[in-house]
Amino acid sequence: MATAAIGVAALADTYSEAVKTAATVSDRVLAGSALAIADRVVVAEDGSLDVDVPYVALEMLTSAAQDRVFYRVEGPPGHFITGYESLPSVGDMAGRTAVYADGEFRGEPIRLAALERSASTGVSSVPFVVTVAETTIARQQLAEALLLRSAIRLGLTILAAAAVVWLAVTVSLRPLTRLSEAIGARNPDDLQPIDPVVPREIRRLVDTVNGFMVRLKAALDALRRFNGNASHQLRTPLAIVRTQLALAARAQDLGEAKAAALRADSAVAHAERILAQLLLLAKIDAAGSEMPPQPVRLDLTRLAQELTADHVPRASDAGIDLGFEGEAGVMLSAEPILVGELLRNLVENALAYAGGGAEVTVRVGEGADGVFLEVEDNGPGIAPERLASLRQRFVRGSEAAPGLGLGLSIVEEIAARFSGRLILRPGAGGCGLKARVVFAGQGADPGELHAAAATSA
Repeated sequence: MATAAIGVAALADTYSEAVKTAATVSDRVLAGSALAIADRVVVAEDGSLDVDVPYVALEMLTSAAQDRVFYRVEGPPGHFITGYESLPSVGDMAGRTAVYADGEFRGEPIRLAALERSASTGVSSVPFVVTVAETTIARQQLAEALLLRSAIRLGLTILAAAAVVWLAVTVSLRPLTRLSEAIGARNPDDLQPIDPVVPREIRRLVDTVNGFMVRLKAALDALRRFNGNASHQLRTPLAIVRTQLALAARAQDLGEAKAAALRADSAVAHAERILAQLLLLAKIDAAGSEMPPQPVRLDLTRLAQELTADHVPRASDAGIDLGFEGEAGVMLSAEPILVGELLRNLVENALAYAGGGAEVTVRVGEGADGVFLEVEDNGPGIAPERLASLRQRFVRGSEAAPGLGLGLSIVEEIAARFSGRLILRPGAGGCGLKARVVFAGQGADPGELHAAAATSA
């Protein structure tokens, strides 16, 4: 449509120029014919004007046989000499030597050219006007011929341009066609990066598609793992709930029913914890290794103190001494909810494995390699050869240990999102376990430390 509109506009402009060109050429011929007649006007012996119209003066206007030619020669105002007396006049010459005008004669449109000259008597001069006119068929045909030639040239140009564009687009899009065919031929489950041979200009598109496929594969894998883990891990507590509800229904007295309901409630709470951890793990899996869009600057010391205080009642119930050690104003750029979940998993893991009478200490500080957060206990600990396997999902320190075996996996994946790493080693004196998370390149600037110190004071 755009090309057609441009073509129409170009033809309209061409037609306008063709009409002007035809008019200019024809007007010059008219003027030449009038000049040839004017050169043959002389003064007779009696003082009147006489003219011998040369054949060549009218011959130059007969190039188109269908046009008709008219002329008139008149002397002083009101004195007709020769030609077509009723031929229209061009009006007042106003001192101009040549004037052109459009008119109508004998029912046909004509173009007139008038020249004002003077014939000398030797003593004085006698003015006269020569008017030559012709019908406009020839000039109209000339304009149309010019327009037709221009239209043909323009049409051929557009066709040639369209052919060139079609060829260029076909050749340019051939790599995209190969890419489309490569993707279309794949199995829906095949989300491996594609590597077709493409020009450098399209490589960025291929890289973008590959990046999307990698992210999609990670999200689908996370969904599959979540479905598998949820179906496996929730089966046991749900079975317990159904069993206890059945026992409560068959109970002979209220005490047995209440006991069964409490066990069912405990199983539901366990299932809730399983689901919460699986959802968090799925969220981390889907996010991959990308950092949060806008990590905030948080006070890690205060966050650790608050979370440790929240777990003191539970630790006390288990006979565990839970405490906190740390420097004031240790700052970290991260997402508070995820960091809180990381620390919560470390603390709950320690409370689950340390055993009664143990001590669990939460520490926050800054070292040479960055900000660190650690939880240490002096419980029975874990054999050194099993430490590496604890990072895997659903692996527990022992088969009899409580929990799901997800805590340290969640800790490690959250830490990785904020350039952190998890280090597991025996506690002081080879007893218990020390789980340390180090956030490389993190720390507080002097202004933040001063503000934190002022707040503590």
